[in-house]
Amino acid sequence: MKKTKPESRIQVIDRAAHLLDAMSRYSLPVSLKELSADTNLSPSTAFRILHSLIDNHFVDKDDTGKYHLSGRLIRLSNNQNAGIDFRKVASPYLHKLRDKFCETVNLTTREGDVIIYIDKALPNRMMNVQQIIGSRAPLHVTGVGKMMLGREGKAGICGYAQRTNLPIYTRNTFSTVDTLINESISCFERGYAFDNEEAEVGVGCIGTLIYDKYGEVISVCQCRHRSKDVKMNGQSI
Repeated sequence: MKKTKPESRIQVIDRAAHLLDAMSRYSLPVSLKELSADTNLSPSTAFRILHSLIDNHFVDKDDTGKYHLSGRLIRLSNNQNAGIDFRKVASPYLHKLRDKFCETVNLTTREGDVIIYIDKALPNRMMNVQQIIGSRAPLHVTGVGKMMLGREGKAGICGYAQRTNLPIYTRNTFSTVDTLINESISCFERGYAFDNEEAEVGVGCIGTLIYDKYGEVISVCQCRHRSKDVKMNGQSI
C-alpha cells in the first residue's frame, strides 16, 4: 500500500494568512474581537500573531486599537516598484543637494544589518568626503542606519545588537543597547539623523529615509562632510 505524503503545513503561517484574509475583507480598520470571530482564533492567539505581523510591517494598528493591512503588504502584492531604477530617479536630487550644500551626497540601501552605498554626487572641489560605491557600513554607525533601527522599535534594535555585538569604531560609537535604543528611536521620530563621528573620526553626516507612496522605506540619502566644516545652530556636528 502506497504511503501518502504528509502535508507540509505550518500552523502559525496558516493562522497569519487567515488574519490577513479577514482584514482584506474590511474597508476600514477592524477590531481584535471581529478578527478573532472571523478566523475562529482565540483573542489571545490572534493578538500574538497580529503583533508579530505588526513587528514585520505587514499590519498596522491605529489609535483606536483596530488593525488594517500595511502599506508594505500592499506594495509587495502590487509589485509597484518593479523595473524602477532608484539611482536614475534619485540622481537629479542628489546633484541638487550637492550643489546646495557643496558636500558629498550618498544614496544607500539596506541589506540585512548593513547599508550599501549605491550612488553618490561629489562636490567640485579638491577636498571632499566620499564612499566607494558598493562599500558597506553597519547600521549603528550611520545616521540613516540608526533611523532604520528606530523604525523597528526596541525589539528590532535589541535583535540587531544581539546579532552584531555593536562593534566600536570610534569613541562616539553607540556601543550599548540602551543608548542605541534612545538614539535610534529619537532619530526616527525626528525624521532625520546625524552621524557624529561614530564611524570615522573627523567625518559626520546628516541622513534621512526615502519612502514610497505606501509609506515604506525604499532607499536612504545622506550628506557626508568633514565635521569641522558644517555647523548646526552654531555648533559643529
